[in-house]
Amino acid sequence: VILPMGGVTAIANHLAPLLARTSRPVIAGLCDAAEAPVFERALTAAGLGPVGSRAEMAARGFFVCDADLESELIRALGVGGVFALLAAHDDDRAFATFGKQAVWRERPIEAQLHRFLRSSAARNLRYARLLVEALPDDRVPAPLDAALAAVGIG
Repeated sequence: VILPMGGVTAIANHLAPLLARTSRPVIAGLCDAAEAPVFERALTAAGLGPVGSRAEMAARGFFVCDADLESELIRALGVGGVFALLAAHDDDRAFATFGKQAVWRERPIEAQLHRFLRSSAARNLRYARLLVEALPDDRVPAPLDAALAAVGIG
């Protein structure tokens, strides 16, 4: 089961009831690099620690994306693959318009794609799934692959 947390600070609220179960489930997770310290503290406070590094998080089934899952997916699929998805879902024109904005015009294309994908919650959720589904099995980002393996998927 994948549980959307509603923000990184909710990790502690999700861990407590899961860890309190008598038939404790396998728990794994992903976080953005900037959120890793919040996860480390929550895992330690939940009695899974001490957790103070990415290696210690990984040993407990929690993996850090560099910088975030969207960045991992863009790198894994490649700019061309992301462009193909945008075109297939009629978002290529919207992206072209976005890229003409003065603030984004000179930025690297990966940064433009990242911002465009995250510019609306609906687009972010839709493309997270589409990007993952478009990935060949051998291109799954390491943190996602590790989290899936931790719960016996993949």
